[in-house]
Amino acid sequence: MRIAFYAPMKAPDDPVPSGDRRMARLLMAALGRGGAQVRLASRFRSYDRGDPARQERLRSLGGRIARRLLRRFEALPAELRPEIWFTYHLYHKAPDHLGPVIARALAIPYVVAEASFAPKQARGTFAIGHASAGDAIAAADRIYSLNPVDAVCLRPLVKDERVLADLAPFIDTSAFAIDRARRQEARARLERRFAVPAGVPLILTVAMMRRDQKLASYAALAQALGRLGDRPFAWLVAGTGSAEAEVRRLAAPLAGHVAFAGLAEGEDLRDLYAGSDLFAWPAVKEAFGMAFVEAASAGLAVVAGRSGGIDAIVEDGVTGRIVPAGDAAEMAEALGALLDDPARIARMGAAGAERTRRVNDIDAASRLLFADLHRLVAERGSAGSESGRNPTAEHAKPERRSSLLPDAVRRDDP
Repeated sequence: MRIAFYAPMKAPDDPVPSGDRRMARLLMAALGRGGAQVRLASRFRSYDRGDPARQERLRSLGGRIARRLLRRFEALPAELRPEIWFTYHLYHKAPDHLGPVIARALAIPYVVAEASFAPKQARGTFAIGHASAGDAIAAADRIYSLNPVDAVCLRPLVKDERVLADLAPFIDTSAFAIDRARRQEARARLERRFAVPAGVPLILTVAMMRRDQKLASYAALAQALGRLGDRPFAWLVAGTGSAEAEVRRLAAPLAGHVAFAGLAEGEDLRDLYAGSDLFAWPAVKEAFGMAFVEAASAGLAVVAGRSGGIDAIVEDGVTGRIVPAGDAAEMAEALGALLDDPARIARMGAAGAERTRRVNDIDAASRLLFADLHRLVAERGSAGSESGRNPTAEHAKPERRSSLLPDAVRRDDP
């Protein structure tokens, strides 16, 4: 299977690290593991911060790039042309001006992972990008939602309910799997490095420090930790960014309980997970957090704010606790109850590690995606070979959207 891949928000080979770049890379890797030939179709970035004139220029430039790409594809032998166009993350700030045009001209499925639609942006400064995003969503043959909440606004636009499918966030969980010996060694290193008293429960947070919902989450978490009374704990914060000074001020009342690890990557980051006991993050206005998957994979109990896709990562009461996003009082109560029961923390961590291997691993995502995409290609080929077929009539009766989540983690539509 030949797949043309595109990420209008940020190309997967962009030099600046981000969660968006990481997810694009993971999707390409998952598709490749399934046996697909995945090629980056374009590095054109359609991202805009709210300038209508710039959005118009980007739309015009996108049209020219789409036509140029189409000429290149059409010049190829049929056996070398893409069989699927796959776009990752489109919305009003980063619409897809390429995929719908090319997929329609080549008569191939147009597939999107993570699309969102905000009706309130229809008449604002993002009106042009909003309209383009709506057109792309309406053209899609499949939309994989890593955040199930997105389906509410997507549903009125798609040509059929079956276009929508849930997909659990995923990583290579083997990179974070930790045995008992390594956990003990990592804990000893963290105790020395950050002057953590032996045996004190270690609560880890891994998040960038930005002046947006990230800062709101840090504020809620600092407030929650301040409510824990005289319980012994240490809060280890891994991250950096433009709001670091504000985060440090928020944490100042917790002096003696908090340590800052800075930006952590690779083995350093895995060491933080390995030596910690709990992972906590309020998740204010977040779609899903890849750090939640990493923490659970490493065997940490997770206390999470209710973000859109959190049920595909944490099973409340089994692998951690889910509380209202940004609710400091509820988070303090959940953290306090776990700190008072170390055996429960251990049980939740072990259950979370097993669950992520089953639900959130890249190999599981690869198998599910590849099987589903093969069906799409086969259906498109079958449709093209039948004469007198009326696709509109066939799709007149909507069905419930499909799901690529295991039965145990599916949720009812919001």
